[in-house]
Amino acid sequence: MSSFKKYLPLAVIATLSILAWVFNLHHLISLEALKTHEKFLNDFVHHHFLLAIFIYGMAYIAVVSLSIPIATVMTLIGGFLLGQVWGAFCVVIAATLGSSILFLSARLASSGSAFQKENNRIERMRKGFQSNAFSYLLTLRFIPIFPFAAINLAAAFFQIPLKTFFLATFIGIIPGSFVYVSLGVALRQVIQTPDFSPHLVLDPKILIAFIGLGFLSLAPVIYHVIVRRKNAP
Repeated sequence: MSSFKKYLPLAVIATLSILAWVFNLHHLISLEALKTHEKFLNDFVHHHFLLAIFIYGMAYIAVVSLSIPIATVMTLIGGFLLGQVWGAFCVVIAATLGSSILFLSARLASSGSAFQKENNRIERMRKGFQSNAFSYLLTLRFIPIFPFAAINLAAAFFQIPLKTFFLATFIGIIPGSFVYVSLGVALRQVIQTPDFSPHLVLDPKILIAFIGLGFLSLAPVIYHVIVRRKNAP
């Protein structure tokens, strides 16, 4: 395969990502914009639910595949507009597909590259992928030790199979997606409550969301403690 064909998909992604930054498209998707257009968006979802799911899913795929750092906001919006079940479903599917697009493009570009053998800075990650790609990638998805996009690229550079990448990503992002979608659902409830009451924080949906967020925040710390004890003499 010619070098041009190898690098074309990744070059297209990089170009689109740069254009998104140049035109500040990431600023169009924010919690402020959600609050401003809340009524219109809720009406649209209510009258065109399937179309809303499709548009949201395609937008999420674009955000992840282009590595635009607003996936967390997008996940919150999914919970806010689509609810817990449909929001989580769309996020998991779209995030997995978006990751796979970036993964396949980067894997094609890096095939046969000396980078895989000579970059010592990510030697530990390389060994993890080589020893058991599925378990290692699943751990990285469950516990956000490294940035999401960096894991996609690292998995591509190490040429792990698409099936392994897809399944580990799909399964691994379910807990985090569920938690952030829950936060979006809780956010909707807070915004739509005219008078804030202290009893609102005791609502099960809000409690579950914040407890889940606490576990996600502590997961990397717990992981590093376990690794240090494991490697201790």
